[in-house]
Amino acid sequence: MKRYRHYKKDKAIILACFGSVVEQDMYLALKDEVEDRFKDIDVFISFSSRMVIKDLKKRDIEYKNLPQLLADVDMLGYRNIVVASINLFPTDEHELLIRTVEGFRNFSYSNIRYTKAIINKTKESSLFLKNLNSQISRKGWANLYIIHGVPILDLAGLSSVNYTEEFLKTISRYNYTCSLEGAFPYYAIKDSLIKKLKEDKIDSIQVVPMLLVSGNHYFKDMVEISNELGEFFNSQIVLPIGNSKRFNLIELKDIRDIIFQNIKEEIIKLG
Repeated sequence: MKRYRHYKKDKAIILACFGSVVEQDMYLALKDEVEDRFKDIDVFISFSSRMVIKDLKKRDIEYKNLPQLLADVDMLGYRNIVVASINLFPTDEHELLIRTVEGFRNFSYSNIRYTKAIINKTKESSLFLKNLNSQISRKGWANLYIIHGVPILDLAGLSSVNYTEEFLKTISRYNYTCSLEGAFPYYAIKDSLIKKLKEDKIDSIQVVPMLLVSGNHYFKDMVEISNELGEFFNSQIVLPIGNSKRFNLIELKDIRDIIFQNIKEEIIKLG
C-alpha cells in the first residue's frame, strides 16, 4: 500500500490530559517520567480543556487537543500510537477520548490504541484507595472525600465513581463523600452532611480533593467548603503529599504506577 510507506517511525505515546493552568507542571512532570520509563518511544501531551489551551496560548505556551495532536503524530509517520487516558474515572472525558481514537481509526493507517482510565480495574483501584486513605488519615480527624463528578446520571463510567465512594466509606466509619458537580453534590447536601457529622460526634475534618490535578477547583471550591465546615468543626484541606503546595492525586506513586502499567499493556498489544 503506497500510503503506508510514509509511516516510517515505530511508536508514539500521547498523554491525553484535561489540562490545568495552575498545575501545568504536574502534567509535564508526568511526561518526563513516562519518557524515562519508555526510553525508545516518543512522548507527546495533549490537553482537552479549551479554556486551558487558550489561556496558555496567551502566555505564548502552545498545546493542542487530542484530535489536533493525533493528526500531527499521524502526519509524522508513526506506525503505532498509544493514547494514554490521564483521567481518573472512565466518564465523559474518557468517553470523548474513545470516540476520538475510534474516529481516527477510520482513516489513519496508524495502529492506534487507548488505555483504560485510572480507576477502572477493581484490584488496582481498591489497593490505591486503601493506600490513599492510610496515607492521609489522621487520628481524631474524619475525611471528606470530594469527587468532581459529572452532571449526567446515566453516563458511562459512573459505576467507577460509585465504587470509589462506597469503598472509601466501607473501609472507615470516619470517611464521608460528596461531589462538586455529580451525584450528592456538596451544595445540595451540605446541611445534611453537617447534621450527620454532628450526630457522629466529629470534631475535626479534613477535605480531600479526589482530583488528579486540583487546579482552580482547589481555590474556588475546596477552600470554600473547608471554610464553611470550619464554622462547625476544626476543618482544613488535606496536606499535600508531593512537591506541590496543594494536594494532587497525580503526584501519588500508586496513581503513576497505574498509568505506567496501562501504557505498558497497550504497547504489548500493539505487537
